[in-house]
Amino acid sequence: MKLDRYDLKILDILSKDGRITKSRLAESINLSVSPCWERVKRLEQAGLIEGYYARLNARVLMKRLPIWVSIELKQHNAESFARFEKRVLNTPELTECVAVGGGVDYWAKFETLSIDEYQRLIDSWLESDLGIERYFTYIVTKNVKSTAALQTLRREGDIEV
Repeated sequence: MKLDRYDLKILDILSKDGRITKSRLAESINLSVSPCWERVKRLEQAGLIEGYYARLNARVLMKRLPIWVSIELKQHNAESFARFEKRVLNTPELTECVAVGGGVDYWAKFETLSIDEYQRLIDSWLESDLGIERYFTYIVTKNVKSTAALQTLRREGDIEV
């Protein structure tokens, strides 16, 4: 799908303010409401807009301790990865997980009420048949940046216009 400057501006605005009104969005990109809204629907249908949600501040709602963990599995085969990823999907305290290359297999972000709660959880993982070879725990001391806005994709060549 080829995106023009209107599409990019729509994506940029909606990534920062998913609650903007149709008329305000149209005004912001200098289009009338109908063509603007048709573009939004087309971007949704193309899968570029997955949904609209409120980003909750978990630190205010409930004090959670963010903990990043690098994990390496003993076996590197489809069955081992599938077994591990199934557990990941069924662990609510694990809020982010990515498979990576370069020495470890996964980076996982746990959010627990305490280090003790995290340690009990990781101990239960080690006692189960997940095939974890080794893991390293990193306690977050400060959140430097967290964003989902489109400007992170704005480097030349990243988006086809």
